[in-house]
Amino acid sequence: MSMKPESIADYLVALPADRRQALEALRTIFRKNLPKGFQEEMNYGMIGYVVPHTLYPKGYHCKPTDPLPFIHIASQKNFIAVYHMGLYADPDLMKWFTQAFPKHSTQKLDMGKSCIRFKKPDQIPFKLIGELASKMTPKQWIQLYEKAFRK
Repeated sequence: MSMKPESIADYLVALPADRRQALEALRTIFRKNLPKGFQEEMNYGMIGYVVPHTLYPKGYHCKPTDPLPFIHIASQKNFIAVYHMGLYADPDLMKWFTQAFPKHSTQKLDMGKSCIRFKKPDQIPFKLIGELASKMTPKQWIQLYEKAFRK
């Protein structure tokens, strides 16, 4: 998506129906499964789930005026992306996810350091993504973030 939408509603309305449906389903999964304290907002041109400044006043080290990012979802040119910073920072969580993925999907895992890519919206393993979302509280993410990125 090349535009910078002002709101989540603006972001979603600009998507093709199949992408919009998948992102709305992901939003539902995150709102249901993320531990209390994460906040949903537009962040970096994507739908983001962040640790707000009220819980972590230092903000993101790259831009302290921004809240601490945790998970983002986006409709990219050739795929839907789930960006999960905890996967990048926690080798144990990454190991769990990569081992669990084949149990939830017949597709090959297409993943970067924190980016999970789904070329077809109907192939997103929503149950697994929900389980992944539930595995880290804001407090745990802050501790991991401080250890990994705030030297």
